[in-house]
Amino acid sequence: MAFFNKILEKLGIRSAAAAPEAPPPAAEAEMIPDAPPPPTPIAIVDVVAQLEQRAAANPQKLNWRTSIVDLLKLLDIDSSFAARKDLAVELGCPPELMGDSAQMNMWLHKTVLARIAANGGNVPQDLLD
Repeated sequence: MAFFNKILEKLGIRSAAAAPEAPPPAAEAEMIPDAPPPPTPIAIVDVVAQLEQRAAANPQKLNWRTSIVDLLKLLDIDSSFAARKDLAVELGCPPELMGDSAQMNMWLHKTVLARIAANGGNVPQDLLD
């Protein structure tokens, strides 16, 4: 997921999610040898605030809430048709949507936001439905 990872990195999600977990101290490991490690919580990243700040500072009027092109532009990522098509393939866009750029873009927008949310971004529910 090389292209999608760029999106997460631009939002500061990838760096938090990719942080290596420190091993438990030796004494603690000896005291509880059969206990599973505690789950690592996902750090919540305020995606909405970041994107709203970027949109306010951008000279273009970009609406990241409805447009995958605008979302990618705000993140300073290639938003060309070819790049979006590559991202759609990477994320598993159904083949029947790939032939219609509008349908592909709508699917891609929803999927990207859902994946951002699944990786710790606070995407509002109304954008995921």
